Amino acid sequence: MQYWLIKSEPDKWSWEQQKAKGDVGEQWDGIRNYQARNNMRAMKIGDRAFFYHSNIGKEVVGVVEVCSDIHPDTTTDDPRWECVDFKAVCDMPKPVTLVDVKAEEQLEKMALVANTRLSVQPVTEEEWKIVCDMGGLKEPA
Repeated sequence: MQYWLIKSEPDKWSWEQQKAKGDVGEQWDGIRNYQARNNMRAMKIGDRAFFYHSNIGKEVVGVVEVCSDIHPDTTTDDPRWECVDFKAVCDMPKPVTLVDVKAEEQLEKMALVANTRLSVQPVTEEEWKIVCDMGGLKEPA
């Protein structure tokens, strides 16, 4: 399993909206950055990702799971843009803020700190465990 972090502005697509989609999930569309798209191309069904509220809140609020293979982004006719679907797995018991992440020395190389603008980013297994611990989350089943 690989780990990721996906960002969403909560006034455009919130954690509550993601959870409301249930097991059907939602396509992670609108990504127009090659690096973010390539990260989605590397995802496999069952991979986990932190759901991060950007701009407002700036915090990890939940965990999602990849629930589809890569497919065309239906919000464009341009074949360069693809996406995967995510379904909600669980809330983060205590949201983990960007300030918290930046204050944790072991996370200084995390993409969330080093490449703050990237909307779909890899997370190492060690980073995953640290953030889960910071949020009071035992590894979701």
